[in-house]
Amino acid sequence: MIVTIARASDPDRFLEIFRTIGAEKRRQHGCRSARVYFDPEDPHRAWSVFDWDAEDYEGFLADPEIPEIARQLGLEAPPVHATAALELDA
Repeated sequence: MIVTIARASDPDRFLEIFRTIGAEKRRQHGCRSARVYFDPEDPHRAWSVFDWDAEDYEGFLADPEIPEIARQLGLEAPPVHATAALELDA
């Protein structure tokens, strides 16, 4: 599981690119699913949760097309990776 947090200048545009161009590129790199949550106190702050192996995710980040896709998403800064504080089986 990969979790990122980012600010999007236009949340609607972010969702459009995330579900189209972004989804296609994620699939190419082995992502099995993705969800986006918006912070209830800041509608421009998006939490993205991916079912993705770390090595496939690293390949995604190294893809030369990713900077342009990130630009289209309208990110105000590079996403921050959230790390799990605890992982349980139930």
